[in-house]
Amino acid sequence: MNDTVVTLKKGEGRSLKAGGLWIYDNEIDAIEGTFQNGDIVVVHDFDGYVMGRGFINQNSKIRVRMMTRDPNQKVDNDLLSRRVQAAWNYRKDTVDTSSCRVIFGEADFLPGIVVDKYEDVLVVESLALGIDRWKELIVELLKSMLLADGIKIRGVYERSDARERDKEGIPRIKGFIGEAFDTNIEIIENGVRYCVDVANGQKTGFFLDQKYNRLAIQRLCKEKRVLDCFTHMGTFALNAGFAGAKEVTGLDISEFAVQQAVNNAKLNGLQDTVQFRCANVLDELPRLAATGAQYDVVILDPPAFTKSREATKNAIKGYREINRKGLQLVKDGGYLATCSCSHFMTQELFAKTIKEAAKSVHKRLRQVEFRTQAPDHPILWAADESYYLKFYIFQVVSAYL
Repeated sequence: MNDTVVTLKKGEGRSLKAGGLWIYDNEIDAIEGTFQNGDIVVVHDFDGYVMGRGFINQNSKIRVRMMTRDPNQKVDNDLLSRRVQAAWNYRKDTVDTSSCRVIFGEADFLPGIVVDKYEDVLVVESLALGIDRWKELIVELLKSMLLADGIKIRGVYERSDARERDKEGIPRIKGFIGEAFDTNIEIIENGVRYCVDVANGQKTGFFLDQKYNRLAIQRLCKEKRVLDCFTHMGTFALNAGFAGAKEVTGLDISEFAVQQAVNNAKLNGLQDTVQFRCANVLDELPRLAATGAQYDVVILDPPAFTKSREATKNAIKGYREINRKGLQLVKDGGYLATCSCSHFMTQELFAKTIKEAAKSVHKRLRQVEFRTQAPDHPILWAADESYYLKFYIFQVVSAYL
């Protein structure tokens, strides 16, 4: 084992001590020993207390990603096998595993790696140098465990092409791990069928984190007129159509996403009920309001308006504006579903922003429910980055009632 020692400054490491897995560059007092970026090092508190072992990378502001709190524990095949097995066992307990996130980085104590399962295909996203060295072993371990449960994986695709890799000093890559296969995979979620393009779709091809939020929407949509904004592949719109909505419109700025959504509507025989068009939602909502359009259900699922703490102030303006515009299109007694997928937009801040939007357009909100990401994206307390999705459903009523 590498004997390089990373010593924290006095008073630092608060997140680590609370249960988190990250140590930032400005929390470190000294590094003693020789190492290469990506190696395992020992972490000491300022007073010499041994806090565990993790991957080091001097290219990254996240200087050390912890792998174990046991200083005597080797980071080896045995440790990784136990972590992967625990991750799979947890999914079997908590979610429909036909398509799900099997490994969710830090929340599964495998920092920097994500693995999604779409039926019999795995998609891997590696975001950190240390774990990158182990990704193929992790994939093989997972395939073996799935096979033991009667699930034969026919192919693995890597989508390590996110900007986060730039911060780690490693190149973005995508492609097959092992033999090539058709990267268009048909899945079924909540009874709705989708064709997922794992090679060209956003992230790993599909947003699995909204699985049960989409199911929650089904209850509201029977015989309703529905507007789905930022529809992407048409997921919320198709759940509305599947539930018996009388008319659904989905909007997205991406021609590629809209074409995927149209194809998915045909796949479900919903093309007469669920329609999609390419539009900038921020421009389209005022245009619809000017025509007097009203909907029974409006769904707002925008991309993250902020990916940094510094940009949060502008993000608040963006979320306030989109919710204000969306609320104007909900008929009295109708429903608004609205969400944020940025972990910098806390639940409290998001709720405050929605409240301000409602006040500005003279609407009162009755909360139906608050939800977060699906359980296959577990929230590890003290690892704030693992809690990112906030999802509200409100009934919208006039402020003058």
